Amino acid sequence: MSSRDETFDPVAEVALIRTRRAEARRKLYRKSRLDKYRAELVAMKQAGASCADLAEWLRVSHRCKVNRSSIDRYLKKLPELQRAVTTLSEEDR
Repeated sequence: MSSRDETFDPVAEVALIRTRRAEARRKLYRKSRLDKYRAELVAMKQAGASCADLAEWLRVSHRCKVNRSSIDRYLKKLPELQRAVTTLSEEDR
């Protein structure tokens, strides 16, 4: 047996592998083009605008071409709109 085999610690190796894998799984946040208009988008959505309306507003007012579905996904991730959705679903019960 060599000296390398004697110092091998399988528990430490497994822990090291798991920390590396956890770091690799972390989601990296990329800044969205919609972040600039977040306050306006939230305000208009709460006022009743559809995602198609918001896409049209961005295209006409800010020369920012974004698909309706991209706006929908962006808004679903925002905490200020998630609270509004949960309050509405609680009222339905």
